Amino acid sequence: MSFDNIMTNTNSTPRPLEGLRVIEVGQLLAGPFAGTMLGYFGAEVIKVEPPVTGDPIRRWRKLRNGQSLWWSSLGRNKKCVTIDLKDDRGRALMRQLVNTADVIVENFKPGTMEKWGLGPEEFKDSNPGLIYTRISGYGQTGPSAPKPGFASVCEGFGGFRYVNGFPDEAPVRPNLSIGDTLAGIHAAFGILLAYINRVNDGEGQIVDVAIFEAVFNLLEGVVPEYDGAGIIREPSGSTITGIVPSNTYRCEDGKLIVIGANTDSMFKRLADVMDDPGMATDTRFTDNNKRVDHQEEIDGKIAAWAASTPAAAALSALDANGVAAGPIYSVKDIFEDPQYAARGLLQQVTVDGEPLTIPAIIPHLSQTPGRTQWPGPQVGSHNDEIFSDLLNLSDDEQSELRDIGII
Repeated sequence: MSFDNIMTNTNSTPRPLEGLRVIEVGQLLAGPFAGTMLGYFGAEVIKVEPPVTGDPIRRWRKLRNGQSLWWSSLGRNKKCVTIDLKDDRGRALMRQLVNTADVIVENFKPGTMEKWGLGPEEFKDSNPGLIYTRISGYGQTGPSAPKPGFASVCEGFGGFRYVNGFPDEAPVRPNLSIGDTLAGIHAAFGILLAYINRVNDGEGQIVDVAIFEAVFNLLEGVVPEYDGAGIIREPSGSTITGIVPSNTYRCEDGKLIVIGANTDSMFKRLADVMDDPGMATDTRFTDNNKRVDHQEEIDGKIAAWAASTPAAAALSALDANGVAAGPIYSVKDIFEDPQYAARGLLQQVTVDGEPLTIPAIIPHLSQTPGRTQWPGPQVGSHNDEIFSDLLNLSDDEQSELRDIGII
């Protein structure tokens, strides 16, 4: 498989993390997503994978030319090398590699890296500035730490699944691995905090991220409401508890739109759009707390108006009157909307001579923007560069290691 540089955003503007070397040894999603974020903003990310097979995500979901389309996005900007960490010689090679790095990101079950002699204690003397980043289901401490924890399980344990869905029904799973992605974002944030501290005192540290805690971080309002008022927030379908109106409505043409007219002034403007002056002046609806008490009635009025109006006309009128509203988009809709194009969120790369669109990584930085330099490469495509130039292995040494399956 060949790959070319990204077709857009190829300027040579420095990126903020250039010079930062990251060793990514995690597989699937949480650790690799952290590496993707760091690499987008300039870090040199060296991804270590098992020989031959590589990261399992290379073969997940839809394949093109034998490789996952997903991998082209998640593997972007990474230098991919292969090392068998189950072999002593492979682990010795890994130690050499980590000793050249600023950051290591791993997302194995707690204890795995220690079992291999690659835990953080191994590098305290040889690389005291190392930022050792660990992502696991339940963190490195506590009674649940040894348990395996995928996003599906940790989203439930972290409290997210409980509030997501409809009353009296089984919780709904969004068709995305939200827990993994959130953990990856938190890991990248933790790495940057540790990096700032290292700039000040030269010392590295351990960044410990649990998937369930990344999900739990979303419950910033749920927790104090329970402790202070004994309220257990329950699932509320397409609404959000305690804020009215904020719901999804089906329009005359069958399309769904979201309306979030939950400020007092915006609610009045919504009533004007609906040509319902009585709703705007009704003393029962004058503030949010009162509207919450009459949510069913208000939602019924809005639903009836939406059902009599095509989605495009409804959204046009709402936009013109400053009411927060928008469509429910599929990925096809995203590709067709000019706002996504204007924000540069759809980037085109070339893989095996064929174009492929992958999403940009945010945030947008005005002076040092991130960019995609290349899509996810083949297994071991950077072995020669890393083993020769960085670890100074001779061609004969590399040939021997290849022959016995170490790299």
